[in-house]
Amino acid sequence: MSKNCCSENEQKNSQNCPINQQKGKPVKIITLESLLKSEALLKVNYQENYFFCEAQNCPVVYFNQERQILTISEVKIPIFEKDMREEVPVCYCFNWTRNRIYQEIKETNKSTAEYFILEQVKAKNCACEINNPRGTCCLNNVRKIVKNYQENLNLIQNRIILSKSKLDMLLFLCYFDEL
Repeated sequence: MSKNCCSENEQKNSQNCPINQQKGKPVKIITLESLLKSEALLKVNYQENYFFCEAQNCPVVYFNQERQILTISEVKIPIFEKDMREEVPVCYCFNWTRNRIYQEIKETNKSTAEYFILEQVKAKNCACEINNPRGTCCLNNVRKIVKNYQENLNLIQNRIILSKSKLDMLLFLCYFDEL
């Protein structure tokens, strides 16, 4: 558990993924030690800095400056950024999945995920650097998912209201047509 696991203070150095050339995010060795399968751990060069590749369509999860790559198949858990299934965690510390967030929004029109996670962070109950493949806090991903689901739900509800209004208008016109 890090005392600053959800602070905005991330390392600023970066490196580009050898496969897709997108900038990677620095990740601590403890993250690799926690999440890589044992065979992959044998490949880790402890003298190198490693980076996380967040590109959805890239098989690379971690890479270093020497262009060594560690792929999805070498990680013990599914990667939120690379696996779009609903049961994949958005928050790895407290098991907030896409589906759990979606169901809560569908049932209550809001999500308590961010508030819950913030409370846990304040209580120092998170361990992002060992649970989250990014090695950092999940709150940005949680906020994006919540916003996306709320916007989609609002869009659906607005279409239903619009469709109902059109139906009411048609029924009204049909009624007068019969007179």
